[in-house]
Amino acid sequence: MEYALVTGGSRGIGKAIALELARRGMPVIINYLSNVEAAQQAKAEVESLGVKAELMPFDTASPDAIESALEQWAEKHPDDYIQVLVNNAGVRRDNLMIFMQDEEWHQVLDTTLNGFFYLTRRLLKDMLTHRNGRVVNVTSLSGIKGLPGQANYSAAKAAVIGATKALAQEVAQRKVTVNAVAPGFIDTDMTKDLDVSELKKLVPMRRFGKPEEVASLVGFLASPQAAYITGQVISINGGLYT
Repeated sequence: MEYALVTGGSRGIGKAIALELARRGMPVIINYLSNVEAAQQAKAEVESLGVKAELMPFDTASPDAIESALEQWAEKHPDDYIQVLVNNAGVRRDNLMIFMQDEEWHQVLDTTLNGFFYLTRRLLKDMLTHRNGRVVNVTSLSGIKGLPGQANYSAAKAAVIGATKALAQEVAQRKVTVNAVAPGFIDTDMTKDLDVSELKKLVPMRRFGKPEEVASLVGFLASPQAAYITGQVISINGGLYT
């Protein structure tokens, strides 16, 4: 059986992606860090669609935690593999660089960039062996345009974009695609502390995006219909930056 793994899949964009993949008939593994209640709710919603769901708690910043979780999963699923990986987990620790603390820099890069590396490297072997795989990286407008107060977040997301383009060329012959989506302002927990009314004025569509709109794009990139699309970074930002 071919599974999809969505990191940070218990809330917001990650949860919407898990549900979208489930609607497409794919069993989903929902990764989360600490919010057990939200993870269980996401699992229940996926299962309500008649699709199998599993929870896999681990910190994407920890290579040991990743290895342990995936090893345990593989032991329970000897005939299955993870065919779709959505690297969605991320954190914001916004601050002007002159005031930014070491831990604010490292936590953001460890979760987003290093997490992408540890997890993708670990799962690529099975994708290449089966000659069938999809890696979709959720990046950000911040990684393309850069946003003040987000030097750490912009650096992490920009690095994932560069890695997406490089890795896509490494694995294309084995029918594994690697793409990124770059959301702008999306209505989630991560944007609830922002001045929404003012930021909407910057967006040509005059609204924030919905998690489901990002999820639809990810679902397509994970599908067989997107087999000839790789190495791409697709913005979904209401025209804010092109």
